[in-house]
Amino acid sequence: MKFIVSSSVLLKNLSALSGVLNSSNTLPILDDFLFDLKEDMLHITASDLETTMTVTIPVTKSEEPGLVTIPARMLLDTLKTFSDIPVSFTINMETLSVEISAGEGKYKLSGHKSDEFPQAPVLEEKSTLKLTSELLISAFHRTLFATGSDDLRAVLSGVFCEFTPDGLIFVATDAHKLVKYRRMDAHSDDSVSFILPKKPLNHLRNILPDDDESEVEIEHNPTNASFTFSNVRMICRLIDGKYPNYEAVIPADNPNTLIIDRSSLLTSMKRVSIFANQSTHQVRLKLSGKELILTSEDVDFANEARERLTCNYEGEDMEIGFNSKFIQEMLNNLDVEEVKMEMSAPNRAGLILPVENKNEHEEILMLVMPVMLNQ
Repeated sequence: MKFIVSSSVLLKNLSALSGVLNSSNTLPILDDFLFDLKEDMLHITASDLETTMTVTIPVTKSEEPGLVTIPARMLLDTLKTFSDIPVSFTINMETLSVEISAGEGKYKLSGHKSDEFPQAPVLEEKSTLKLTSELLISAFHRTLFATGSDDLRAVLSGVFCEFTPDGLIFVATDAHKLVKYRRMDAHSDDSVSFILPKKPLNHLRNILPDDDESEVEIEHNPTNASFTFSNVRMICRLIDGKYPNYEAVIPADNPNTLIIDRSSLLTSMKRVSIFANQSTHQVRLKLSGKELILTSEDVDFANEARERLTCNYEGEDMEIGFNSKFIQEMLNNLDVEEVKMEMSAPNRAGLILPVENKNEHEEILMLVMPVMLNQ
């Protein structure tokens, strides 16, 4: 098995694949990349059992097709030291010895049998949908930060996708905060829903082409979903379980409305939170007329902070407490000038919404649970 490939092309694609690998694996073979040479195309695969990703790259010269697995970390570290030069791979299929030639250097390492490498799932009875790369990046960017990390509530550790003929909805929650992201410029022929796990989505967000033109083909069945774009295919296992009724926790009647500059609120919240209790991160919002007063304190260390902001507030005077970390995360994931906070009572969830969406085809709703105020 022999082939010659550009070192920069190979490194770029292996770096994209490496996001699938785990730092510690129960199966040693999962520390390897699977190389599958077919004619003048090289298919390279990485897997962690839950997610399998394959890239396809052209080779400049090939002889004797074959399959072998090569240790990922050693190969990546070697390729990072090369400039953009042709690299020749020669694999002895009997001993599985891998010889790499680049410029004046020769390097040998041991490959492994390919039959131990897990096979990618085959999606049967699947549904297919094509979406733009931009839409998926926006959806994952808006929702992933709100997913949970509790192993006992696995359904909350992913993004719930609800595809209907009327539009697409992406939801994430950890029971303290919730994000609902809706797009009306794409739709599915049938109404389907499933939960995508966090790790592959985080990786996908980083490697998707950042433009409006690129299309991603999504295939899914009750157990797996695949994403195919350019020379990449990623298959991930869906999270099994029933997602909670998120609509039931979104309060409908919120008579108290605050409209404020997003960046002003964010920077003030950052400063005030430095002086808050470092276990609760509680910041108190006091709303009246045209002003918002943010206060925090840490009684144990005699720390306290107070800031006043001008705003547009309609409703009864009220005081409400929030975890400042959650508010900061939400404001950081909105790229609008002004935000609207809708509230009903100090013990009820508050909503954060953009006053004006940059994209007319999207709707964003963020919900945050209050924290009990220290009197």
